[in-house]
Amino acid sequence: MKVKEILEFLYGLAPKELAEGFDNVGLLVGDENAEVKGIMVSLDCFDEVIDRAEDLGANLIVTHHPIIFDPLKSVTADTLVYKLISKGISVISMHTNLDQADGGVNDALCEALGLYDVEQLVTADGFSMRKGYLDQPEDPYSFARHIKEALGGTVKFVAGDHDITTVAVCGGSGADFIFDAVNAEADALVTADVKHHLFIEAGRLGISLYDAGHFNTEDVIVSVLCRDIAGAFPEIDVSECHFSKIESI
Repeated sequence: MKVKEILEFLYGLAPKELAEGFDNVGLLVGDENAEVKGIMVSLDCFDEVIDRAEDLGANLIVTHHPIIFDPLKSVTADTLVYKLISKGISVISMHTNLDQADGGVNDALCEALGLYDVEQLVTADGFSMRKGYLDQPEDPYSFARHIKEALGGTVKFVAGDHDITTVAVCGGSGADFIFDAVNAEADALVTADVKHHLFIEAGRLGISLYDAGHFNTEDVIVSVLCRDIAGAFPEIDVSECHFSKIESI
């Protein structure tokens, strides 16, 4: 099994055409004709992820966040790209295409939160987030605990002026979609990286706004991807890594 066959499968799950124009997705490091000995799935590619992949004999890492996003001016011995190349490890990254794809990040987040009757919520600029429903209304404080239990980590929020039944979700940095959530008559928006002024705006609009952390709102896709890849390629050892360099106290 070659790297390009894994890439083709992943594009079947999350077509490249779904990626935002600013994004960088696909095979970003490595040789598409290399034989795949093992696969590691992780949200990001850090030194620790590379080391773990090497220990497990995996020569392909599949990530959500692109290993190369901004243009590179050099590839020296102290860079991740150099380390990957020197160890013969390829990296495929599926980013905003995986956010928007059916069964992708936003659907995985809805599943983790226990939402049902999930549907697309297309924003004013064309991005496809999701909207779903709780099986029974929850007050904003109970729903904050619900999110923390489902995703772990910490949850910052502004409580809206009513109970929550309809929930908009956007894994990662989606707080700018708060107006789309309001227009879709959502009672709450679950996302990450919320700026202070948007918390204030949420209070004015009466919607509950939750910042559940970038890692926690997106890491839910790792197990899903691992399961899908392992199911399609049972002859290859597929491992998952839930590693974040960000800590909190």
